[in-house]
Amino acid sequence: MSSTAIAERVVRAACPHDCPDTCAMRVTVAEDRVIRIQGDPDHPPTHGALCTKVSRYAERVEHPERVLYPMKRSGPKGSGQFERVSWDEALGDIARRLQAIAARNPQAVLPYSYAGTMGLLQGEAMAARFFHKLGASLLDRTICASAGAAGLQATYGGKLGMHLEQFAGSKLIVIWGSNSIASNLHFWTFAQQAKRAGAKLWCIDPRRSETADKCHRHLALKPGTDGALALSLMHELITRGWLDADYIERHVEGWPELRERALQWPPERAAQVCGVPADDIRELARDYGTTQPAAIRLNYGMQRVRGGGNAVRLVALLPCLTGAWRHPSGGMLLSASSWFLRAIDHAALQRPDLLAGRRPRTINMSTIGDDLLREGSEAFGPKIEAVVVYNSNPVAVAPESRKVVQGFAREDLFTVVLEHFMTDTADHADYVLPATTQLEHLDLHTSYGHTYVLLNQPALSPRGEAKPNTQIFRELAARMGYDDACFFDTDEALARQALKPGIAYEALQAHGWQKLPLPDAPFAEGGFLTPSGKADARGADHLPNHECAESTPALAAQYPLAMISPPARHFLNSTFVNVKSLRSIEGEPLVEIHPDDAAPRGIATGMLVRVFNDRGSYRCKAEVSTRARPGVVNGLGIWWRKFGVDGTNVNELTHQQLTDLGRAPSFYDCLVQVAADAPATSVAPAVA
Repeated sequence: MSSTAIAERVVRAACPHDCPDTCAMRVTVAEDRVIRIQGDPDHPPTHGALCTKVSRYAERVEHPERVLYPMKRSGPKGSGQFERVSWDEALGDIARRLQAIAARNPQAVLPYSYAGTMGLLQGEAMAARFFHKLGASLLDRTICASAGAAGLQATYGGKLGMHLEQFAGSKLIVIWGSNSIASNLHFWTFAQQAKRAGAKLWCIDPRRSETADKCHRHLALKPGTDGALALSLMHELITRGWLDADYIERHVEGWPELRERALQWPPERAAQVCGVPADDIRELARDYGTTQPAAIRLNYGMQRVRGGGNAVRLVALLPCLTGAWRHPSGGMLLSASSWFLRAIDHAALQRPDLLAGRRPRTINMSTIGDDLLREGSEAFGPKIEAVVVYNSNPVAVAPESRKVVQGFAREDLFTVVLEHFMTDTADHADYVLPATTQLEHLDLHTSYGHTYVLLNQPALSPRGEAKPNTQIFRELAARMGYDDACFFDTDEALARQALKPGIAYEALQAHGWQKLPLPDAPFAEGGFLTPSGKADARGADHLPNHECAESTPALAAQYPLAMISPPARHFLNSTFVNVKSLRSIEGEPLVEIHPDDAAPRGIATGMLVRVFNDRGSYRCKAEVSTRARPGVVNGLGIWWRKFGVDGTNVNELTHQQLTDLGRAPSFYDCLVQVAADAPATSVAPAVA
């Protein structure tokens, strides 16, 4: 008897998710099925490892609840009642309805997307071309990182930072606003290398995260006080003589003004504002001021407050004051995105020239709750009549979600959603169109956590009738009568158009990735991308939150607990919530509350509690834990609303007020009260 071995092949791919790691992957397939998914051992940032979420990516592709065919709403909005239709019927009706709206005013059509995939092709490529041709409203994509991005832009001239691998050589690492073990795993491995070589690790985070557990020191400051802490560290650097005067003189602009401001923040003052001991601030300043090379890994949690942009500016100036940038393993990393402007031609990809001189209004995605409920006016423009959602789940992730739900529930709002699953947003759609997953399409990737360009090659054929986003918008453009040559570009053509000289498509095909040609210590001799070439310190200051005892004492008296909503460890924003194995690990929607806050409220672990403020109420399970600091509760997110006790999630409580810079939401700037509700053993519905 003879047997025939099943032929296996290995496909080079890239992780698509909103994570700084942007891992290079090797996908082994046979007979159009995934055999295994592994990190690429040759890619220096990935070094062969994948997180739990992505190592189970095949579960997402083959999920029994995946949307595989075009679906048309057959019941009330939000009911999730749909019937299968053909692509021909769906695209024909969508085109007719968009054309009718555009005939009145194309700005009444709004695209809504973010980082459901970070891919340049399946993100804003053919989609951007389509909406530019239509003349639709533009979307200000602010929901995650724009406050920090604006802070870096103002200070360094772009989203720029040190190389990820260089953290392994640091002697001091300050992990600021990041649970790296959960959200930046590959940085953590380099930090662990440094730790084993003798480096000291500090964690600055209101929550005692899994990362804080593994660091030598943890500073649990109050949410939104990071700028005050940074100014106090500067105070100590100045008064203790730990400055690099030469670097400041040659490479920092606005130092006299910043110096005067920092001297107003001795540790005792910052201790009162930040809620941490003054001696801990002194210890951190001493470590930072006397250790070289010293590195800061800043992450986006700390900029989700009113003063987030300025806080990033102040932290970004610290390595300029000590001369840490002189060393390859010194400096700071929040985002490396702007380095890729040397490699990627976004205009060639997105074709803003298709606007043909029109200047559509811009809608901020973070205020979608208010904007969907607005009537047309001279100031606002036309009422939003249609929303096309792709790579996002706004009903779950946008702030003040009660209003977001009301907006998407409008019977006169035409909504199209491109999706893998019936998310909270898809439940409110008129049409749901099945999109391919990362293993089923071509894409091109940059990163905000390292400096490599990656190519994702399709490993599987599309399941069901799913199509890449690029193909959906090509076909929709054809239905709209758009015959510009750019709407016939293949995905490979898009990728080639996007690459500037120096990054070769053939090299990406062969190896999967290519490193940007950058110096190891990019700012050793200054050379920031600001107009002066210097780091710009002018105007950077600490601002109190929109909601806190300092700025809103009456509100704080009514709602005395600050709430932050960091991501649950096994989810990524609202992605992976419906993967049963990961949801089983994560457990149930919960709020962490410190024993000192739980005891007077009669709250014990396992009880159902009501977290509420004047915007809404959210019921979930309580976990009494010192992971929460006194006075702060941690509403771990972002669960889909449909998995919540009352069909809500933590964003029922957040507000739509924007940050100081970058027009971003202030998710972690939120006052609440917590009350015992009822005992519970399980609060999440049993959904397959």
